[in-house]
Amino acid sequence: MPPPSQSRTPDDTIGARDLTAWHTRFGQWLVGLFAALGRASSPAAHRVVSWSAAHLAFVLFAVIAMGVMVGLVEGVETVYEAVVGRDGITVVDQPVLDTAVSLRSPGLDSAVTAFTDVGGPVGMPILALVTVAIITWRRRRWTPFVLTLIAAAGSLAMTIGGKDFVDRARPPASLAVPPLETSPSFPSGHTLNATVLTAVVVYLVLIETTAAWQRTLAVTIGTLFVLSMGLSRVFLGHHWLTDVIAGWLIGLAWALAVITAHRLWLTLRERPEVVNSRDGIRQEGSRS
Repeated sequence: MPPPSQSRTPDDTIGARDLTAWHTRFGQWLVGLFAALGRASSPAAHRVVSWSAAHLAFVLFAVIAMGVMVGLVEGVETVYEAVVGRDGITVVDQPVLDTAVSLRSPGLDSAVTAFTDVGGPVGMPILALVTVAIITWRRRRWTPFVLTLIAAAGSLAMTIGGKDFVDRARPPASLAVPPLETSPSFPSGHTLNATVLTAVVVYLVLIETTAAWQRTLAVTIGTLFVLSMGLSRVFLGHHWLTDVIAGWLIGLAWALAVITAHRLWLTLRERPEVVNSRDGIRQEGSRS
């Protein structure tokens, strides 16, 4: 196999960080587990098996992660019910909403409404797809587009499933800024989808850029955008604070799962010796 410096592709590093190097025990175990699924006994089948192992790892990990995310939605809802059972809505959600109402003004309401529309079911996908389309065009490969599409599909499924499962009422219409929304409140779909798509887009930008200041700027803008999007939902009275917190947590967890699946795919594609060797975990863990 060629030296690592010669075998790297534009997809497998963020700055000096090698995305195919796993430094934690869990990461090394994860690579070893999925590599075992694609080990080949025939050298002639090496390329086919390594390709299959990479794609199989991506698909299986994404499916498993989706199941875990569904469980997380139910778990967060259980925690919420426990909090509400101790009058938590008056301790956490209602005071925050009351504060938001006191800060409103016609001009600020209009500005926040315009901003929150960016994270809606139309604005956020367009914003993400435009960014990813530019990256896809620059890279001349479909990986960024496919990664974003999978992330968006999972995010949408969790939003719809979570709302149907929990069926929580939104804040009173008298405390909300029009236009009013009628779907269930938990979790905040704007927040969850913005968190997922922004995190994945930032990840792709980090791979694409070479300058440290560009990566810092991307992370800063992405973080501020996600935080602001969630808070805008509370400010407008369209969601309780706990709806937004759930959206942040579930969205971040799903985005990290998609990113991990992509790293698994990169590792098994770029490092076929991991697939064919039973000591591949040690080899993989030693790469820096």
